[in-house]
Parts: sequence; structure tokens; C-alpha cells
Amino acid sequence: MREVKFNSKNLLLGVQHLFAMFGATVLVPAITGLNPAVALITAGIGTIIFHLCTKGQVPVFVGSSFAFIAGVQIVMQGGIICAGLVYVVLSILVRLLGPDRILKLFPPVVTGPVIVVIGLTLAPNALGNASQNWIVAIITLATVIVVSIFAKGYFKLVPILLGIVVGYAAAIGYDLIAHPEVALVSFSPILEADLISPFWKIGEFFTLPKFDLSAILTLAPIALVTFMEHVGDITTNGAVVGKNFLKDPGLHRTVLGDGLATIAAGLLGGPANTTYGENTGVLAVTKVYNPFVLELAAGFAILLGLFGKFGATLQTIPVPVMGGVSILLFGMIASIGIRTLAESNLDFSHSRNLIIVALILVVGLGLSAGVSIGGFQISGLFLAVVLGAVANQLFPAEV
Repeated sequence: MREVKFNSKNLLLGVQHLFAMFGATVLVPAITGLNPAVALITAGIGTIIFHLCTKGQVPVFVGSSFAFIAGVQIVMQGGIICAGLVYVVLSILVRLLGPDRILKLFPPVVTGPVIVVIGLTLAPNALGNASQNWIVAIITLATVIVVSIFAKGYFKLVPILLGIVVGYAAAIGYDLIAHPEVALVSFSPILEADLISPFWKIGEFFTLPKFDLSAILTLAPIALVTFMEHVGDITTNGAVVGKNFLKDPGLHRTVLGDGLATIAAGLLGGPANTTYGENTGVLAVTKVYNPFVLELAAGFAILLGLFGKFGATLQTIPVPVMGGVSILLFGMIASIGIRTLAESNLDFSHSRNLIIVALILVVGLGLSAGVSIGGFQISGLFLAVVLGAVANQLFPAEV
């Protein structure tokens, strides 16, 4: 249910979603050489655009897309805008052909294991971050689990936020006691950041992008790959919330929202946007599905991009703290996939169902690093979705 109220509960939930998306959103521009502040602003703007396109029904946050990293390192904004335009064209095609033709390709036997792949593909990132300091990561994870199970009232709604706060304090304590060569917490980003970063300082905001043919040919086709991932992400989000967002408000609207968000990012100098599994994980943990909370998080992201000190404060969150939180978030996504399979009452005595699930899991997880085809980097998730959809159409209903 949508509740538009600026109360303490919704504000805290919005901050929690902000913490969940922050690390990945600023990491992409850090890798590609774009401005992290611009990425935050365009993520916030993109999320608001997405919610407008989806009639405020889908509790999604969009942020910097990792799928475009390789391409963005070669070319820049003109290609990103064209990638967004490809999404708009795909949205029109879905609208004309009808969503049912698309949805028939993705029954539970396909979507269930795809959701599992999404969660488990992210798992190595969580464990890699946590491994930088297992003590801090375990303290963070334990806090989230204890609060989720035993807390009451407001505290039960913000286990991720409380986990980050406790983990942050634990990291400071570790630095004071252990005196590591490289401190887990560094306050230098806060000291070096400007208090306010106005538009004319954070990016090339009013500079027209260059529409180079090589940029278009490099980045625009990636949208065809991420379209299939988008279907998986929206399916996952709907499974968490308990609604079919591919039907209502419709796949054409969610694709359009992603496309327009990416176009806006390209025009303003930010990276391409995509839906975030981290925030879907927060939904699964808190069981608060109000889209307005995500819109508040979008507003906070824009403010953080403008006010340097606040954004720099989030940058000081230790990596193992986010790793500890991510272990649960990504695990919850995988669990939703298992639940999808369980609730669909699939008969696994049929070889057909076993084979489809097996193909999706092995290809999606085995090729999680992606494969390079013709110079383009294609994700294992994309290949798994395509393979699962094709197998579901080709294999007879009973074997």
C-alpha cells in the first residue's frame, strides 16, 4: 500500500535504502572516471522518473549499472543516451505486442532459478568485501539478524541501518585497539569534501553530449542484454512484494522508466541506470514495500550529491560493514527464488522441470563473470534467462 507521509518511520526507511544503494552507485563512476556526485544525483532523478513511469506502484531504486562499465571506459555520454533510447523502443514494442507474449516466456520454472542466480551471483561480492575484516563483518551481520528477529517497533523496520551503525562503531573500535597499517575508517574524505557542491562544480551539466558512432555501437546494444536482466529484476521485486509488476503497471512501463532514467543520466553526465538488487533485498528483510520510501531515498541521494560533506560521510563506511550487510541482502534474494519455485507447486519428478532449472543455475552461476562475444561483454544472467526461456518453449509439458 502506498503511504505518502513524511513521518519519522518513512524517513528512517528511506535513509536505510540510501545506505543500501550508495556503495554500488558510487563504485561505477569511480571505476569509469565519472563523477560520483553526479552519479548520486542522476540515480535519484532516475528513480523518480522510474516511479513516475510506473504510476508509483513499483518499489524500485535505480542506480549506476555495472553492465555498462566496459563500454563507458571506452566511450561516454552519447552512447549512454542511445542505450536509453533502445530501452524506449523496447518499451514501445512490448506495448504493441502485449505483455502476455513476453510473460509466457517466463513461468515460475524460469523465473525461480533466475532469481536464485541474481542473488547468488552477487554473493562473491558480499563475501569479498566481508573478508577484508571478518570481525567487523560478522558483528554487522549479527546485528542485522538479531534486530530483524527480536526487535520491536521502529527498530524492527531498520535492521540494515542499525547494522551499519553498529558495524561502523565496531570498525572504529577495531582501529583503536588493533592499530592496523591501513585503518578501516578514514575521515579524510569528509575533511577534504566541500560543504556544498553546486551544479556547476559537480559535472558537465549543460554540455551537449557527443554522439560518436563508435560510442553508439558500443553502448546501445548492451541495452538488449540488460533488457533481459531487467525482466529478471522486476520479476524478483514483484516476487518479494507479492505482486506481478510485469502485468500491472506493465513491463512496458518499467522498461520505459529504466530507459528514460538512463537518458537523463546521459544528458547530465552520469552513468547508465538500472534497478538495484540491494534495495530489493532491503524490501525482503523489512517487509515494507511502500514505493514512497524509495522516492524519499531518491531525494536523499540528490541532496547528498549536492552537499559534499554528507556524501563523503557515506563514503567512509568501511567495506567489511557493507559486506556483512550484503551477505543477508543477497541471500534473501536467492531465498525468494527458492520460495517462487516452492509456491508454484512444480512437479520435479518430471525431467523437463529439472533440466530447465539445472540449465539456468549452471549457466547463470558458472558464467557469472560474463563472456565476451564479438567484443561485447554478455552476462551469465542474460544467457541463463535466454536459455531458460527457450528451453521452456521447446521442451514438451511432460517428459
